Amino acid sequence: MSLKRLRGLLITDPFIVLVTILMGSLSLAASLFDPGGRKQHRLARAWGRMILWGAGIRVRAEGLEKIDPGRNYILISNHASYMDIPVLLSCIPAELRFLAKSELFSVPFMGWHLGRAGHVSVPLEDPRASLKTLSEAARVVRDQGISILVFPEAGRQLERLGEFKDGAAYLAIKSGVPVIPMGLARMREVLRMDTLLPASGRVELRVGDPIDTAGWSLKERDALTALFRERIAALLPEEDGGTLDAPAETYRSASQARKRPSG
Repeated sequence: MSLKRLRGLLITDPFIVLVTILMGSLSLAASLFDPGGRKQHRLARAWGRMILWGAGIRVRAEGLEKIDPGRNYILISNHASYMDIPVLLSCIPAELRFLAKSELFSVPFMGWHLGRAGHVSVPLEDPRASLKTLSEAARVVRDQGISILVFPEAGRQLERLGEFKDGAAYLAIKSGVPVIPMGLARMREVLRMDTLLPASGRVELRVGDPIDTAGWSLKERDALTALFRERIAALLPEEDGGTLDAPAETYRSASQARKRPSG
């Protein structure tokens, strides 16, 4: 057994488990006095930073100034690793909630925090219930001024960039708020899908320009979903499925796909 693997088994993984239990317990306690979930969000940000520190993962972030902490957004990102969430929580300067698969809410401590902190459970196996959930999430975004983070691939991808589901586009159109595309690079190098032992290293978070969703209709969400994928692909290196040589104005190509009634 290598020294790095032994360190992971004896130090890093136990540290992550203990920190998760500790911060999860504090989050549950805070939820008794924090119905809006804002204190819990601050605890989650601290949890993310502690996880990254314990695993020896350093983050290089670009474009965070494009996120105005005083505004609310739909935040979208590729999803390559369980470490994506600690990276995003620790870096994004905005009050946010997650759009997460319903089965995650049954995981001890993590699921309890997700439910009590106001994160949104999406039953992917029930399309009708999923649409109802997305509509309610859009109302929360509009009325409470909270940003929501969505992984449009709907799950971690073994390699490259997966196909996007249209839930993020539906949510963006219904809420009418701007969308912030983000690219997470080199995440598989620090935690692959076939292991729970993280490795130290440097990862990157690249934030793209906001996408205005005003004027889009639900009938056009496939075109908007295609735009989301183009924008994220343009933020990623080739080894992560990106297309760094993509045109700067990727909005134009997706706009041409929009079907407008003539006259």
